[in-house]
Amino acid sequence: MGEEGEDNQSPLLASSSSSTEVSPWPVERTGTLWTATAHVITGVIGAGVLSLAWSTAQLGWIAGPMSMLVFAGITLVSTNILCDCYMYPDPEHGPNRIKSYMDAVKLYLGRKRTWLCALLQNLSLYGTDIAYVITTSTCMRAIQKSNCYHREGHNAPCSYGDTPYMLLFGAVQVVMSQIPDFHNMEWLSVVAAIMSFTYSFIGFGLGFAQVIENGEIKGSITGVPAASIADKLWLSFEALGDIAFAYPYSIILLEIQDTLRSPPPENKTMKKASMISIFVTTFFYLCCGCFGYAAFGNNTPGNLLTGFGFYEPYWLIDFANACIVLHLVGGYQIYSQPVFAFVERWFTEKFPGSGFVNKFYTFRVPLLPTFQINLFKICFRTAYVASTTILAMIFPYFNQVLGVLGALNFWPLAIYFPVEMYFVQKKIQPWTTKWIALRSFSSVCLLVTIVGLIGSIQGLISAKLG
Repeated sequence: MGEEGEDNQSPLLASSSSSTEVSPWPVERTGTLWTATAHVITGVIGAGVLSLAWSTAQLGWIAGPMSMLVFAGITLVSTNILCDCYMYPDPEHGPNRIKSYMDAVKLYLGRKRTWLCALLQNLSLYGTDIAYVITTSTCMRAIQKSNCYHREGHNAPCSYGDTPYMLLFGAVQVVMSQIPDFHNMEWLSVVAAIMSFTYSFIGFGLGFAQVIENGEIKGSITGVPAASIADKLWLSFEALGDIAFAYPYSIILLEIQDTLRSPPPENKTMKKASMISIFVTTFFYLCCGCFGYAAFGNNTPGNLLTGFGFYEPYWLIDFANACIVLHLVGGYQIYSQPVFAFVERWFTEKFPGSGFVNKFYTFRVPLLPTFQINLFKICFRTAYVASTTILAMIFPYFNQVLGVLGALNFWPLAIYFPVEMYFVQKKIQPWTTKWIALRSFSSVCLLVTIVGLIGSIQGLISAKLG
């Protein structure tokens, strides 16, 4: 506890409050329960939902649905703990705001663990954006393939590359990345959340219709058979990694909470938003995962809407994939904005006298609002988008990439840091009942992360070498 005592003082609070100086606009918190819910759903329902039918197929009818419910419960516990970290020292009355996940770790756990948190958080956010580039290109290619199969038959050699679509998505994100920060993108999250509901419902509806058409529920208790026990374990571990990717949003929770107006207290609003969001996403996850597996059994595709388990109605497949693309345009920004804020704040503090880093230029365009640009922001954000696009071209493997990212993100960011901060905040003493329970909870989640990471890395290597 000595380290916490050294680092929990005003320097962090000063740096936290100064972070708003990166932007020339004053911060106005106007967010509500529903805008926060939209932000969360935009961040949670994304690429992950499309892999859940495949994950259920690997785990079987008992372990698959149970894994989703368990991950939902774990996410709800960890986010409720984290919501109380926004205001310091009192979770409702503050008076100091902690505006990012990393600032919370710095305040409660000290500087040493902040560097580890910074590395893991930004790596996770960066990796998620890579996954979104992969998913978007897959969906855009699926639209072309769907139209081709409709014209020429289901056995036609309809083959298209990913690269042009990745480049197109990257170009769009170069423009979208110039949105200043979270406070200026509520409209984007609302649109993206509507899109996520739409394509999740279509995936569920198509799976349900296929089950009715088949006249039976396919699948088994043990899931898809494998050539050996080792192969079955690898695939099951990878499936756990995919499910882990689909749920946690701890790394963007405090940024979302910082958009909320008060009263009521921000932590209460955010807890309600988290509960609503997790309930809604779990419902859609179970529907998509279970009905997808019930429809296709051992032949369940890795991506429910782009793996062509469904061919008709082709226009509905096209529409669902278009909704995914629109959603991921917003989802990419949800996960990239914290990285932008972190890097830009660091450069602003490191080079306070640099005009390139700190100077804003005002532009007036007829019929459009006045906007301001910063040369460093333009250069850095463009380079960021370009790098995620290039890495997506090198590793365009949907399920394996999601599994690696899910495993890397799950335990350290969604479990370990929130639990450790809770110990400090509530002054939980070692070897008390609550301490033992939370330590056991964290240890089990660590084990899940390890097996998910091992299985996903093995799958990624096999896909690349194969």
